[in-house]
Amino acid sequence: MIAAPTLSRYFFKRYMITAIWFFLGVCGIIFLADFSETSRRMGGFVGYTVPGGLLMSALRLPLIFQQTVPTLTLFIGMTTLITLNRRSELVVTRAAGLSVWQFVLPFVAGAFLIGVVTTVIVNPIAAWGQDFATNLESDWRKASNASKPSNFLPWLRQIDGNDDTVIGAKSFEDGGTKLFNVVVFHFDQNGRVTLRQDATTATLENGYWQLNNVLETRTDAPPARVASAQVRTNLKQEFLQESVTKPESVAFFDILRKIEVAKSFGISTKALETQFHSLMSLPLLLVAMTLIAATVSLRFSRMAQSRSVILGGIVCGFVLYVVSVLVKAFGSSGVVPPFVAVWLPVVVALALGATILLHQEDG
Repeated sequence: MIAAPTLSRYFFKRYMITAIWFFLGVCGIIFLADFSETSRRMGGFVGYTVPGGLLMSALRLPLIFQQTVPTLTLFIGMTTLITLNRRSELVVTRAAGLSVWQFVLPFVAGAFLIGVVTTVIVNPIAAWGQDFATNLESDWRKASNASKPSNFLPWLRQIDGNDDTVIGAKSFEDGGTKLFNVVVFHFDQNGRVTLRQDATTATLENGYWQLNNVLETRTDAPPARVASAQVRTNLKQEFLQESVTKPESVAFFDILRKIEVAKSFGISTKALETQFHSLMSLPLLLVAMTLIAATVSLRFSRMAQSRSVILGGIVCGFVLYVVSVLVKAFGSSGVVPPFVAVWLPVVVALALGATILLHQEDG
């Protein structure tokens, strides 16, 4: 009889080799697709070069790859188990007296390890790469005088004494401290608009917004264009940076600090908390995906593979991933507490996979 540690190392090695091939293949596809899209969108910008496009795609690759890991883990588990079954290795293992829990454990350990590596290594690299790629794209757009539209920046309302002002913009840079295609509305104490200012850019300075190329429209005078204008504000640079920070662009080790800073400014931290719990739960989510793969892969015969069972496993994994993403959106918006939104699907999936395996093993 083969010693259990030796067999476990063999299964673990097979699982990791399969995972590496899957990851290399998917990364190659993502890189080529992103480079093609980057070339199409930015090929006409001043300063854009093919090496620059390749660099940008490489920088964005970790972030996109991170989003595919749960689904890939399902396919890796199914592929590995089906291959071992078709070569009768699982049959021999069962005949040697090993239970399903003993020979599934190496695959569970492999999935958990992939989750840990994704959280503590891939995620920080992805956050850094996304930030670098954003700055690179910003440089190209500045050289081409083409700002990037964005719907992420909310309308900003500032009340300072008797001044009630609402500021909106089509795009922003430098953490929200520089706005493009700006419109500013000034209100009186009765809530009526007294002045509208349309500016090409607005830059946050110490205590005021510096507007450039401004068209001023008043209720009691014809429109007038001025070269520059200032709008008093009590907004701080740190507040704007926290307001426009995207959770997926924050590295795992910086999320807790970001949450504390955002709370100090009175900014909602639901999205950041959801992202933190999502990264914390990722290893267990991958374990759940592996258990689901095991439930539909262990009973396959060598010659008669059941396509319906394979399709059922794919659908189950896909449904789990979609539900986790959907509930995560609820957590980010504050509809559901972030902890519950992230961990509930993972716990349910783990319990479901373990229950099905227990039924298949012991009846």
